[in-house]
Amino acid sequence: MQKFEDAATHIKGNIESKTQDSKGNSKDVTNVTSKKDSINNDISNDSIESKNSKEVTNVTPNKNDKNDKEIKILFPKIDSKNAINHIESLQNLKALSPFNNEVCEFLNKLSQKILQDKEAKNYPDIITFGFFCRGTNLAKLKQHYDVESRLGRGLSFHIAPSNVAINFAFSLIASLLAGNANIVRVSSKDFAQTRIICRILDSIESVIKDYICIVQYPHSRELNDKLSQIADNRIIWGGDKTIENVRLSPLKPRSVELAFANRYSLCVIESGAILNLDSKDLGKLARDFYNDTYLYDQNACSSPFLIFWLGQDCMQKAREKFWSAIFSYVKNRYEMQDIIALDKIVNECKMAIDLDSVRVQNYENLINTIFVPNLDSIESKSIKTYATPGGSFIESSGNSLESLFNIIDSSYQTLSYFGLDSKTLQQEIIKKGLKGIDRIVPIGQTSNFSLTWDGYNLITSLSHKISRF
Repeated sequence: MQKFEDAATHIKGNIESKTQDSKGNSKDVTNVTSKKDSINNDISNDSIESKNSKEVTNVTPNKNDKNDKEIKILFPKIDSKNAINHIESLQNLKALSPFNNEVCEFLNKLSQKILQDKEAKNYPDIITFGFFCRGTNLAKLKQHYDVESRLGRGLSFHIAPSNVAINFAFSLIASLLAGNANIVRVSSKDFAQTRIICRILDSIESVIKDYICIVQYPHSRELNDKLSQIADNRIIWGGDKTIENVRLSPLKPRSVELAFANRYSLCVIESGAILNLDSKDLGKLARDFYNDTYLYDQNACSSPFLIFWLGQDCMQKAREKFWSAIFSYVKNRYEMQDIIALDKIVNECKMAIDLDSVRVQNYENLINTIFVPNLDSIESKSIKTYATPGGSFIESSGNSLESLFNIIDSSYQTLSYFGLDSKTLQQEIIKKGLKGIDRIVPIGQTSNFSLTWDGYNLITSLSHKISRF
């Protein structure tokens, strides 16, 4: 296989000619992060001046405003003319204790209906959500919390991302379990998952439905202002740009904000462990890796973009065995968009130009691996700037994790692993004092939702404790 660095001089001129504007200024056409930016920037950044941060509890628009027409309530089913009044009424609901019995019963009914629904069965992420909501699972989770001395904070305003369709539902139930009423602003994208969940919610008889309002509205600073001003919690998903835009809208002084910024994730594989796998176990590993990566086009923050091989002696044989198995699993399951395919190729070229001695391997463009022999040679921890979705993986190796740890900063979220011990990894990260890595999970579990996410304990963060002495 030809190394890209051998062809870099030929590629460089072509790339640079396409990365200059008419004035000869450099511009970025690689779109290494363009997809992530576009899916994260779902909230507009207009020029409306910030309002004073004093508490405002009435969100009724002026007569000339069109906000009531702009807001579309997906759940519950109410006349659009009553949208604003319904949203305002959520402020008056009483706070609940975490894992309130009626909430848990409601979610268990939701689980049962999801798992029996024919349309829902076509969407693995909905089924996963349904399993999470099972009463037995909620009972186990409840054991980890002191629910008797806590109450929800009031009203949560969620801004869901547009890269993971089911995210809005997990955000909703986390806040509901913490004891809050909820306004969930979902993506304007026409996700089937949103429609199905809303339909099933509507079929359940429960007073807990009063604590849920799922809305859509176009980019609007005005509406962000109004909903933020009545919120006791604000939960922002979607990345750095979304957070920046939403924070232009002030909160009440005592409101709590959880912001889920752009994050990156890694995977560590012990080379010898791959060579010891039989065909059945290798097939299971391929399926698990597929679910971590291709299922969300590698757009989820928990999806690894860099694979680190621990153990260099047998690394090459392990790589060949691993990627061959992944390709066999991916080739009949994954359909790649043309723009993603182009971005992957351009990214390979850019890395070949920017970095020394990189080696590129391409499996019909379904899997693109870019091997970087020495992570320590990359300046300013910039390896994450080359993260590209759709089956593009940067690789490196070592006989210790030192070079991998050296690139980790606070932007790194999940470390998945195979053939290693999670407790040992955790201890090494703590010993090194790393500011990044909030989760350590086996391959196949990176997208599993937890009530501790990005280092936040969602139940305690979205509720308050009533102390007594």
